[in-house]
Amino acid sequence: MTQATQSQQRGILMSDSALSHVLALREKQGKDLCLRVGVRGGGCSGMSYMMDFEDPANIQPTDEVYDYDGFQVVCDPKSLLYLYGMQLDYSDAMIGGGFQFTNPNANQTCGCGKSFSA
Repeated sequence: MTQATQSQQRGILMSDSALSHVLALREKQGKDLCLRVGVRGGGCSGMSYMMDFEDPANIQPTDEVYDYDGFQVVCDPKSLLYLYGMQLDYSDAMIGGGFQFTNPNANQTCGCGKSFSA
């Protein structure tokens, strides 16, 4: 286990549907992976969300780690400034389905919902 901060209070919230979908995707990878969530410059509104599976060995000491019954969601401190309190949800609706980000820190969100400005 790394020295990363294990938070009881979760700065990134996941709905049950998002968690179950992420766990199903991880299962297809065939490895014990964590989910890294962050932001990067770009997208329609200036910053875009990113998330990807990652080997837990890559967790940095400065990362925030949120535990969901043994599954780890990881975020770097710079991204967390923009994401703290964000709710990640998942819908399998035919139109508008997929992952949805509800971010209380976003001043503006683009129409696709995948980028924002703060």
